[in-house]
Amino acid sequence: MKEHYNAFMNEDVKLSPLQSGLLNFYTFAIKDVFAIKDYTNSAGNPDWLRTHEPAKQNAAVIDKLLNNGATLHGTTHTDEMMYSLNGQNAHYGTPVNPKAPDCIPGGSSNGSAVAVAAHLTDFAIGTDTGGSIRIPSSYCGIYGFRPTYGAVSIEGCIPLSKSFDTVGWMANDAETLQLIGNCLLENDCDEDDFYKLYFPIEAWGLLNDTVRLAFSPILEILEGKFDNAQWLTISNQGLQEWAEAFRVIQGTEVWEEHGEWVKKVKPAFGPGIAQRFQAASQMKKSDAEPWKEFQTKTGSFLSKLLDSDGLIVIPTAHETAPSLTAGSDELEQNRAKNMQLTCIAGLAGLPQITLPLVTFNHKPIGLSFIANRGRDKQLLKWAAAFTESLK
Repeated sequence: MKEHYNAFMNEDVKLSPLQSGLLNFYTFAIKDVFAIKDYTNSAGNPDWLRTHEPAKQNAAVIDKLLNNGATLHGTTHTDEMMYSLNGQNAHYGTPVNPKAPDCIPGGSSNGSAVAVAAHLTDFAIGTDTGGSIRIPSSYCGIYGFRPTYGAVSIEGCIPLSKSFDTVGWMANDAETLQLIGNCLLENDCDEDDFYKLYFPIEAWGLLNDTVRLAFSPILEILEGKFDNAQWLTISNQGLQEWAEAFRVIQGTEVWEEHGEWVKKVKPAFGPGIAQRFQAASQMKKSDAEPWKEFQTKTGSFLSKLLDSDGLIVIPTAHETAPSLTAGSDELEQNRAKNMQLTCIAGLAGLPQITLPLVTFNHKPIGLSFIANRGRDKQLLKWAAAFTESLK
C-alpha cells in the first residue's frame, strides 16, 4: 500500500533516536535535500544524484530531531531542484495525493506532504522557499508550518534561494506541529495571544466567488472571536508586484547558486523546471537590487502592522489542487496566482501556518495565519488552541 503513494525516494533510509525527548515514539520522513551521513541526495534530479558525493554528516535539523527521541523513516520525493509548486517529477513520478487522488499533491515538498496525509509517518520535514510546505499542505489537507526566516538551521540542506529558504514541517494535527516547534525553535516571545486579525482584500480577491463562499463559515467564526478584525489593502500596486519582487530575487540567487553546475553538467530537466532555470540564467544581480529595497520596505510595513499581537489571515492557495491532467499553461497560471499569496510571508521572512479547515468540491484547501517575525511559538500555540476550540 505504501508503494501506491510513491511518497518515498528511499524508504530504507532509517535512523534511530540518539536520546530520549519530546518526540519519543514519533516517526518522521525527510525531503531528499537534507544531508544524511553516507547518503547521497537527489534533489529530485538523477544528474544531481550522479554528480554528487555522499554526505559526511547529518543535516542539523535531523540531529536535532533524533536528539529529541524521533525516528527517521525514509527520504521523500521532491520537485526537481525544489523549483516548483506542483509536485510532479519527470524522472521519479508524481506522488499520489491521498485526499484528492486525481489531483497533483503540490510541491516541492510533495513526498513529505503525501507521507503525512497517508499516515505513513507521524510528521515530515521539508523546505519552504516560495511555498513548498504551504501549498502541498493545502492540497493534501494537512497542517503545515513555515517558520520565521533563519529560525531553524538550514545547515546541511541543498539551497535554492538563500534569502528565502526555510526548514518547515507538516503533520496531521496542530498539536504535533507545536511539539515539533518546541524541539526545533529557540525560546521566543513571552506573549501568549493574538488580538488583531487582518484580512488582505487583494489576497481574498484572488479566489473565485464559489471558493470564497466555502471559506465564509470559518471566517465568520474568526471575526466573532476577535473584537479587532478588519479588512484592508496591504499592497499599493497589488500583490503581483510583490510576487515579481520575489521571482526576481529568487531567480538571481538560484542561478548564482546552481548556474555553474547547470552549465557544466547540462542536466536533463523536466517541463517547467527547464524553463525556470533558463529564465534565471538571463537574470543579473543588478536586476534584483531595486527589488531588495522593495523587500525591505515591505518587511518593515508588515512588521509594524502585525506588531506583537496581530495575525494576517489568507487562503493558503487560491484554489484546490489542480487535476493531474491540467496542461502546462494552466499549471503556470495557477502557480503565478499562488505566488501572490505565498510571497507575503516569503518576502518579509514571517512565520505562517496553514490549517486544513475548508473543503470545496470534496477537496481540501488551507487557511493560513501569518504572524510577526519571532512569533513562531506564539503562532503554533494559538493555532493548536484555535483548532481545538472548533472540535
